[in-house]
Amino acid sequence: MGQKVNPIGLRIGINKNWTSRWFVAKGLKENLLEDYNIRKAVKRRSYYAGLSKMEIERKGNKMTLSLYAARPGIMIGKKGSEIEKLKKLVSSLTSCNVTINVREVDKPEADAQLVAENVALQIEKRMPYRRVLKKVMRLAAKAGARGIKIKCSGKLGGAEMARCEWRQEGRVSLQTFKANIDYGFAEALTTAGVIGVKAWIFKED
Repeated sequence: MGQKVNPIGLRIGINKNWTSRWFVAKGLKENLLEDYNIRKAVKRRSYYAGLSKMEIERKGNKMTLSLYAARPGIMIGKKGSEIEKLKKLVSSLTSCNVTINVREVDKPEADAQLVAENVALQIEKRMPYRRVLKKVMRLAAKAGARGIKIKCSGKLGGAEMARCEWRQEGRVSLQTFKANIDYGFAEALTTAGVIGVKAWIFKED
């Protein structure tokens, strides 16, 4: 049918959890917009720290922001200077009392979001995309991924016409609900136009 569903959204309640966890009787729209703005601002500021995902929890007037990064040292900074700046930035976007927890990603090579961003970054540097895909797939397999699939869409290699190309290694069972599929998306801003990169990684249960 050609109808696609986000692999993480499909598995919520089975083996995935919500990245925003809170409940309000009134003010849903305002809280959703607040969450969106926080995610956007934090991602822009901490992009080069290898930020994989953000989890937001609210209880009354308290907000806990959990950040999963490949390089937490960059995010924390010397004596916690960077994390304090980040806390001020988040506090300016919300009226809640903010607590930030930074956690390290165990295997960045097998994290779908970081893999997609890595591919996008190398495409921006004009690296041959086929070589880049081969390299990241080899690293993911070495890091313990059971299967990996990467898809690039756009004017690949500066071509005049946009197209899609994908590579797959191992097993990536997208239709099995209990399969632990990690999904990531990133964009490469090239002179020819925007190239979208999607990554699916099948991890051990």
